[in-house]
Amino acid sequence: MDRGNRVSYHQAMRVRELAEWLGATFEGDGETELTGVNPLEIAGAPDLSFVSNLKVLKQAENSAAGCLIVPPDFPNDSGRTVIRASAPRTAFARAVSRLIPPPPHQPGIDPTAVIHPSAELSEDLAIGAHVTIGEGSRIEAGSKIGAGCAIGRRVVIGPGSLLHAHVSIYDDVDIGASVILHSGCVIGADGFGFVLDGERYQKFPQIGRVEIGNSVEIGANSCVDRAALGVTYIGEGTKLDNMVHVGHNCHIGRYVVVAAQTGFSGGVVVGDYAIIGGQVGIGDKARIESHAVLGSGCGILTSKIVRAGQVVWGTPARPLKQHLEQLAGLSRLPDMRHELAELRTRVAELEKVQAEKA
Repeated sequence: MDRGNRVSYHQAMRVRELAEWLGATFEGDGETELTGVNPLEIAGAPDLSFVSNLKVLKQAENSAAGCLIVPPDFPNDSGRTVIRASAPRTAFARAVSRLIPPPPHQPGIDPTAVIHPSAELSEDLAIGAHVTIGEGSRIEAGSKIGAGCAIGRRVVIGPGSLLHAHVSIYDDVDIGASVILHSGCVIGADGFGFVLDGERYQKFPQIGRVEIGNSVEIGANSCVDRAALGVTYIGEGTKLDNMVHVGHNCHIGRYVVVAAQTGFSGGVVVGDYAIIGGQVGIGDKARIESHAVLGSGCGILTSKIVRAGQVVWGTPARPLKQHLEQLAGLSRLPDMRHELAELRTRVAELEKVQAEKA
């Protein structure tokens, strides 16, 4: 088997120790030493892998992994080494962070960085090559700023945050603690605001701000626009995928998950713990209440309200049950068309017979 794509390991750990650290139980050889992680199909004897559900039972049985993290109902007739967890995927994610920890923080400021004299920098920052930091900005302890990042004036970046290479942060942006911004992010650019003045568009001044809460992660090439007036806000723990656009004056709540290529028009409000699929389009001033689910590719009309906990799909978005019923109806259209043609033929034949009798 080709091992060319195996993940290299950083720290060895015995199964017994890992199970105890996870607060889980194990079966089999607790002294097995784990030195890496890999998917079921390529994992080897030193590797940890996981089984999220019993649909992959056959694949799990054939896996050469030294240990599997499995659900409580996983059948273990062969007596292999397993760790049982109520949420195997979550437990595996924690285990990965233990077996393969992130590289150690290495403070230092690259000599090519250009930093305004009034900027406030903690002593333990890591600032890469060709970074620029503007007037009155503050970067707090343990943060890492990747090469080529441009940080404007009066920007605050909280402790332990990570900006990958080539992130652009405009003026007057507040970023919380432990935030991750991936390459190509643009935070605080002008919102899309114009008014028609005669035959020409006049730019509506975009003089608001952006605030990003703690533990937010924003994917590559995503954009968060500043408010026209007031604040564009992203709440604690929210995760945006790559190529997501958040328009001016949006208010996105806590622990919201947004998949790639989704766009929020201006003034959208999203409640806590909402889930938004990929390629969703959301119109101006729509409101998505807490725990709502927006299926991939759906369209939310301007000022539409999606109620708390509701699951919607389609364009325009509608409740999932209604959407599925309409899809089922559409799938029957070819048969209905054929039946209608047959009925028309039979009616024509009956009319012909009646005409001949007359």
